[in-house]
Amino acid sequence: MKIAVLTGAGVSAESGIKTFRDSDGLWEGHDVMEVASPEGFAQNPEVVLDFYNQRRKQLLSVQPNTAHYALADLEDKHNVTIITQNVDDLHERAGSKNVIHLHGELLKVRSTFDEDLILDWKEDLYLGDVCENNHQLRPHIVWFGEMVPMIEVAAEVVEKADAIIIVGTSMQVYPAAGLIQYAKPDAQIYFVDPKPSISESKKIMVFAEKASIGVPKVVELLN
Repeated sequence: MKIAVLTGAGVSAESGIKTFRDSDGLWEGHDVMEVASPEGFAQNPEVVLDFYNQRRKQLLSVQPNTAHYALADLEDKHNVTIITQNVDDLHERAGSKNVIHLHGELLKVRSTFDEDLILDWKEDLYLGDVCENNHQLRPHIVWFGEMVPMIEVAAEVVEKADAIIIVGTSMQVYPAAGLIQYAKPDAQIYFVDPKPSISESKKIMVFAEKASIGVPKVVELLN
């Protein structure tokens, strides 16, 4: 069976990765546009680099949780592709082989001159760290106002899926939210979220639970 898994911040929250924004709209005390837009980077690159250095350190201090491992186990019997809005590598660390990162990856950086020049990066990144062509490196993150390069690949995966699992995302943020429109009419959808934004129907099974509880239940059903 071909299974597409759409994951958001909720799947990593239980590992200790903070969700995208606090209730006051601030992200670690910053206005989101200050640290997650090309304009913010142009205006104050040091603040932006420091912000992602802190995120990178935090990511390296946490581990995958039960939900990540359960999704990796699905690969034993099914053709699974994970499409994540998360920039962490917890799916990969848990053993998932096919992961599409819609919003980039925290443990990678890229050249500000050539966006195809991408490097693995676990250290702090500073002004003056340059690519082989002597251009400043930046976090390999899709910022507000930038294209989401993997969205078409993700849409193709959803289009071919027999089952779709949605975990820890409200599916309210575009373009990721639009992916569900590509689902086949007969694809079964499993939605795992403590506060589900959609209702159960013949086509949709809702698990109103946190990821570590709900995901293993879905995996058990599918295996």
